[in-house]
Amino acid sequence: MRVAPTLVWMLEGESVEALDARLMPLLRAIAVSTSLKAAAADCRISYRAAWGLLRDYQRKLGEPLVLLERGRGATLSPSGERLIGVERSAARRLARILPGLTAELASAPPAEMRATKQRLRVAASHDLALSALVSELPDRYGLSLKLLFMGSLHALREFAEGRVDVAGFHVPIGSRPDWDRALIMRDLRARRDRLIRFVDRDQGLILPRGNPMQVKSFRDIATKRLRFINRQSGSGTRLLIDQMIAYEKIDSSKLTGYDTEEFTHRAVAATVASGGADAGFGLRAAAAEHRLAFIPQARERYFLAVRAKAIDTAPVVRLVQALRSQTFARIAREFSGYRLAAPGTVVGIDAIVATELA
Repeated sequence: MRVAPTLVWMLEGESVEALDARLMPLLRAIAVSTSLKAAAADCRISYRAAWGLLRDYQRKLGEPLVLLERGRGATLSPSGERLIGVERSAARRLARILPGLTAELASAPPAEMRATKQRLRVAASHDLALSALVSELPDRYGLSLKLLFMGSLHALREFAEGRVDVAGFHVPIGSRPDWDRALIMRDLRARRDRLIRFVDRDQGLILPRGNPMQVKSFRDIATKRLRFINRQSGSGTRLLIDQMIAYEKIDSSKLTGYDTEEFTHRAVAATVASGGADAGFGLRAAAAEHRLAFIPQARERYFLAVRAKAIDTAPVVRLVQALRSQTFARIAREFSGYRLAAPGTVVGIDAIVATELA
């Protein structure tokens, strides 16, 4: 027999009532996907129900738990972040009463490190492992990431102009004539910047379960006039898509839905899973979460860019330690198509060019 503690949250006012059991899972899903539509799909509730749930608790609490912004998706408000943080801390305290966690607890950094909180501003291309890591850092490493997901090119521009401390981006591995890394390297400088290895991951076509239309390429999507859901302009995935269709000599106007964009891999997969599109392009891990068909098209390497002068500062040191830990190895292995590729290794920006030979 196994002891399985469960948290129940109560809302106290004129009366006491338990929080709707759907609320906390929905907030956690929004924190990861930055899309209300994708989060609702992950939680197996309708978009209307998710919207109504957030509206009801905004009324009850007098402030929103989630901020919805056109073009930026959904993000937790400060109140939503505090609620998730309190739940996370309480869950860990409960977990400590269970056996089998000795090794995990022993691998945590010293208490004095966790007590001295550090913070990094991060702009990054959407990544599932990075989202999951964020929740582990405050308690285990005393490090808080102010994380904003955006396209790789946008993230690198924010980094180059000094508005963030870290930029997350990805580049394809291997040599193909349609893969041009020049745009990615535009805002990086060899003397000024360094890269931290993160993960390798699979990208490809995301299709309905069983791939009923027998799609193997973008040309199949175009010739069969299937509905395509695209990623936003400026994202690393959109750059990859555009390079691939140009190499296949496909006019983007021939792709039905080319101008219809989503902002995360999970949102693309959720759109295909719900029948809103016949095909998308994104991570194998996002397709696997919805048990969708996946046709691999590219292997890519995800990096975190930092200033060379920041490498030895406490926040970056803690981030590197976290990436080299068993905690991060466990997180990355949870996602289909992810591979650990010396995470936490600090390299120069010439590592981007080296991906052509990997």
